[in-house]
Amino acid sequence: MNKRFAGFLFILFSLCSARAAWGQLQAPLPSPNATVSQTFGVTKVEVVYSRPHVKGPTRKEERMIWGALVPYDKVWRTGANNVTKFTVDTDITVEGQKLAAGSYGLFTIPGKTEWTVIFNKQSTGSPADYSAEKDVLRVKVKPQERPMRELFTIAFPEVTSSSAELALVWEKLAVVVHLAVDTNGLFLANAKDAVAKAKPDDWRTPLTAARYLYDNKYAPADAAAFLDKSLSVKETFANLSFKAGVLAGEGKKKEAVAAAQKALAMKDADPKPSPEAVADLEKKVAEWKAAK
Repeated sequence: MNKRFAGFLFILFSLCSARAAWGQLQAPLPSPNATVSQTFGVTKVEVVYSRPHVKGPTRKEERMIWGALVPYDKVWRTGANNVTKFTVDTDITVEGQKLAAGSYGLFTIPGKTEWTVIFNKQSTGSPADYSAEKDVLRVKVKPQERPMRELFTIAFPEVTSSSAELALVWEKLAVVVHLAVDTNGLFLANAKDAVAKAKPDDWRTPLTAARYLYDNKYAPADAAAFLDKSLSVKETFANLSFKAGVLAGEGKKKEAVAAAQKALAMKDADPKPSPEAVADLEKKVAEWKAAK
């Protein structure tokens, strides 16, 4: 290979590399992208959106937002740039109305005294392509006054095992949407499937199902069946001590003591319980005997 040809190849390679670098270079967005997610119960919600500023680093004065930059009574993308994407992995209710698991475009229609929050089939692309015919759900909510917030923010300020608040906050306004889910029902369905698919020597999965259902006082017949399943696979300190607690709760102190003593006899067997668990069960046995 002569020097001239080698030089030509070097220049060509350098140009190609530079073009590739140019193609990968991204300028900072005026409205940065963000993703927020929240799990409540066994349900996960994720929102992908962009965050416009009230003023921003290049402006000297704050902009008028509501009724100006964001007009009243017109569909808003609920952020900036592309469609705001809302994804939920189980069926939920939004302000009491059903919404199936899936991904949706989160649009809104701001009003002076009331907002319309829209879940639309269009979850990606340009907001200009919005079509009301693709709306899956619309709910009405009241805006609330809040302290100044420079960046548009979507958050989950309140969460329980069966509900969550989805808050849209910007400037001096907040719109809160209430989400809810039948966590107990979902857990029971998942538990039945998990127990059915469990390995023959798996006593932990049915015990986990039984614990949750008993603790939440839900589906007692299923809870009892799961506990019996765990015990039938293998008797351990864990499931026998839990059985003792269930019996005591039912007022069956004599049977509770018998189950607890059987559990204590296994305190040195695998899986070995913690000293704290053993001491706690011994204390309960003494209380149950005294209560006879």
